[in-house]
Amino acid sequence: MLDVQGLHLRAALFHSLRAFFREQEFLEVDTPIRQKILLPEANIIPIESEGSFLQTSPELCMKRLLAAGCTRIFQICPCFRKEERGARHLEEFTMLEWYRRGEDYHALMKDCQSMVRRVTEELKAVCSPGGSSYQAVTKFDNLVKKKWERLTVKEAFIRYAPVDMDAALRDESFDEILVEYIEPYLGQQKPTILYDYPIELASLARTKPGNSQVAERFELYISGVELANGFSELTDTSEQRKRFHSELELMAGKGKRVTQMPEQFLEDLGKIESAAGIAFGVDRLLMLIFGKKHISAAVAFAPVDLDQ
Repeated sequence: MLDVQGLHLRAALFHSLRAFFREQEFLEVDTPIRQKILLPEANIIPIESEGSFLQTSPELCMKRLLAAGCTRIFQICPCFRKEERGARHLEEFTMLEWYRRGEDYHALMKDCQSMVRRVTEELKAVCSPGGSSYQAVTKFDNLVKKKWERLTVKEAFIRYAPVDMDAALRDESFDEILVEYIEPYLGQQKPTILYDYPIELASLARTKPGNSQVAERFELYISGVELANGFSELTDTSEQRKRFHSELELMAGKGKRVTQMPEQFLEDLGKIESAAGIAFGVDRLLMLIFGKKHISAAVAFAPVDLDQ
């Protein structure tokens, strides 16, 4: 449970994030937290709520707003994912998502760097000089001011993993190897953007031109912690439907409740033409800025505070 100072610092982070996007003429939106239909994602378990689901992400509704004519939008909201508890995971957490119509994942990479540097400077300014919070923010500030590294997934496997990326995909050990052998080294000396994921691991991302095996997806890592997942949006309705079918088959094979095909979403998707979107973990960012090891130290109420 955050103390009063912690609550003030968390509020300052929210204020800084909103100011950053408003200055770039993004429109802040809010969308329904409870939805009848979710985007099919086999690796996520949603939380049910009286015949509906609590959102795992505002992505579905925000893309529909792009289709309705919005060009730059952002949202800070609660999201929910079942069976996610740990040092870096909460079943209820705060997500920042933003979308740029007519742009690709390179624009989002630039956003991440500018935003993280900006909010860190502003949080340092509200900390008491010499205090533990000020020292932690200063250390984080020095890290994010360094030149950011960009590393393809293929390069990361060559550098850190015991097998190459293709072998990991064949024996279905990709996620395990990424977590055990690669992630701990990412973003330690400077922030790392890990990009160009295998197409099999990017069901909502656009295929990279000239390379049908790779998708324009990236993740941001700082101090070994994944902070964001962004991509150039797949806007080909036919291709997206095929990928959703694959996700639904995986869900059925794992014995998970299978959501319906999101028909209205697919209908709207074709109206977007091109866009880029990203999900950014606000709680994880605050955890890292203040040098904490557990995400529960970055939220007003951790699960343990409510379980009694």
